[in-house]
Amino acid sequence: MSETAPSVTFADLIRADVPHDALKTRASAWFQSLRDRICASYEAIEDEAAQLGSPVLKDRVTAGRFERTPWTRDDETGALKGSGVMSVMRGRVFEKVGVNVSTVWGEFSPEFRSAIPGADNDPRFFATGVSLVAHPCNPHVSAAHFNTRMIVTSHGWFGGGGDITPMFPDTEAAQADARLFHAAFENACQRHDPEYYPRFKKWCDEYFFLPHRNEPRGLGGIFFDHFATGDVEADFAFTRDVGDAFAEAYPAVVRARMMQPWSDDDRDAQLIRRGRYVEFNLLHDRGTTFGLRTGGNTEAILMSMPPEVKWP
Repeated sequence: MSETAPSVTFADLIRADVPHDALKTRASAWFQSLRDRICASYEAIEDEAAQLGSPVLKDRVTAGRFERTPWTRDDETGALKGSGVMSVMRGRVFEKVGVNVSTVWGEFSPEFRSAIPGADNDPRFFATGVSLVAHPCNPHVSAAHFNTRMIVTSHGWFGGGGDITPMFPDTEAAQADARLFHAAFENACQRHDPEYYPRFKKWCDEYFFLPHRNEPRGLGGIFFDHFATGDVEADFAFTRDVGDAFAEAYPAVVRARMMQPWSDDDRDAQLIRRGRYVEFNLLHDRGTTFGLRTGGNTEAILMSMPPEVKWP
């Protein structure tokens, strides 16, 4: 099977009055290039861990490699309405990590249009982006989530961000990892506007919160949506810097903890903490809702689910 999705053109999706329209091809290509860099980085971590003899989960003794699965999205007439690639690795460091890219277009369903800016009077949309969820084997290595996207309706905007979820959030090690992670995002934000980091950090804290448990999902990061300052090139540059920040920060977090031994009790606590991930993604996550309600690839959308989880 080919490792790349079918090439597509967006000539039938022109909205010359929306400046983001001109970025569709560039944005889609950049999200794919970020995917490629991240996948190569994580495979390098797998190789390092194998060479160093890191602790292993069950029989995971070999370095993992990503498996890429292309998919397409067709409408009821068989016309192509998008494509993507689901990249998943199961290794000795990453119990499961998925890095997905997708570019889709079409029309929102009538019941969904009122929830999307610019879709109530014109249901056509275009969306392209990259999304990542990492569930490490080692309970002392934090899980992480990241995504960035560009959406075009009769408006255009960027969105995304990333957050870190330690299994033992109250420990000094977890706090140190969170400081490193946050510092990378803060530096990226500072290059564009000093108000971005405090604003988007607060948004992340409020968004990644489990109201039914009255607790945060993890130790945060940044989150932004409907981001459109009026300078589309500057907004795209900011989005790229956010992606670069995550691509550099999370491998440092992983390497700092991947050689640490763990106990059966640590593993049990990890599986219980992962339940919070499942609860949030199925009950509250906007990306999950958007993907499922726009006819996206179900397996790619639910790729974020951890491979093993338990509730007490």
